Amino acid sequence: MILNTGRYTAGHSEALVVFLIGMRINHVHKIGKWLPVARAMPRMLAELRAEPASGFLGSEYLLGGPRTLVALQYWRDFDSLEAYSRARDREHWPAWVAFNKAVGSDGTVGIFHETYAVPRGASETIYANMPPFGLGRLAGLVPAAGSRSAARARMQAARDGGG
Repeated sequence: MILNTGRYTAGHSEALVVFLIGMRINHVHKIGKWLPVARAMPRMLAELRAEPASGFLGSEYLLGGPRTLVALQYWRDFDSLEAYSRARDREHWPAWVAFNKAVGSDGTVGIFHETYAVPRGASETIYANMPPFGLGRLAGLVPAAGSRSAARARMQAARDGGG
């Protein structure tokens, strides 16, 4: 693990889509219901990483608590995300069908997603004493110094196309 000491910001200024998708294990003892859901996401992410033209930029796994798993994903645009989610010959579609058959609305496993379309220049990042993470890991890091030392300045730099 490479630790970048100091303050950095992501070298990204283009539009993007931030997609949070996750699951909550509501009944821990019903492993046969939630384990297939948990196993589906790594297959989807591996498929997406293998195809750069998909519009998928990358992801990070997060814990939302002891029962909640989250994949933070970055996409080039909403159309790419939607195309993947609806493609019947890709990993997502059969996983979605299997979830609806096995779990549906029985309450054993909760699933969620949130989608945020971020226009060019409408985001800023900071990473202090961190290994490469999130958008900074995907887009590269630049020092958060001088004109990039404050959040407002980083936001303005992003609007100006300077990451």
